[in-house]
Amino acid sequence: MQDHNRLDPSQQQSTENLARAIYVVNRHAKTAPNPKFLYALKKKALLKLVHEGKAVKKGLHFSNNPKFSKQQSDVLVSAGEYYFHMPPTKDDFEKLPHLGSLNKTYRNPKTHMSLTKAKILLQCYVGMKEEKKPVQSFQSKKTRTYEKPVFKRLGESYR
Repeated sequence: MQDHNRLDPSQQQSTENLARAIYVVNRHAKTAPNPKFLYALKKKALLKLVHEGKAVKKGLHFSNNPKFSKQQSDVLVSAGEYYFHMPPTKDDFEKLPHLGSLNKTYRNPKTHMSLTKAKILLQCYVGMKEEKKPVQSFQSKKTRTYEKPVFKRLGESYR
């Protein structure tokens, strides 16, 4: 396969490739400089897969990291060979069975896909674009330029 075809998302939007891309995005989101975008991309992709019938909501799990130390549940979603968690809706609590605590013995299969390729694939699938913000360094945040200190004799005005 030619190199320019590898990033062509139209040829790779199978359920397995989308699940693999969601897995890569989810894994990188934990340490990313912009995790909100990656988590939003994951959520939109999973919701679209569920809506299209390519993924299935299996049930509810207790969250490993609940907010404010309160008990919290996440929806377990199965897409291809992969399982993901996402925040539940009110309907999920009524319709899905509660599966109890998370099974820590199961791991998603390892995959080899770059974050760039995964993001391109999911962005084309859900129609979402990342807003690029210019990175500001410490120097560019300064509004004033450096001025040499002026030393006056005791009692003289500084203005």
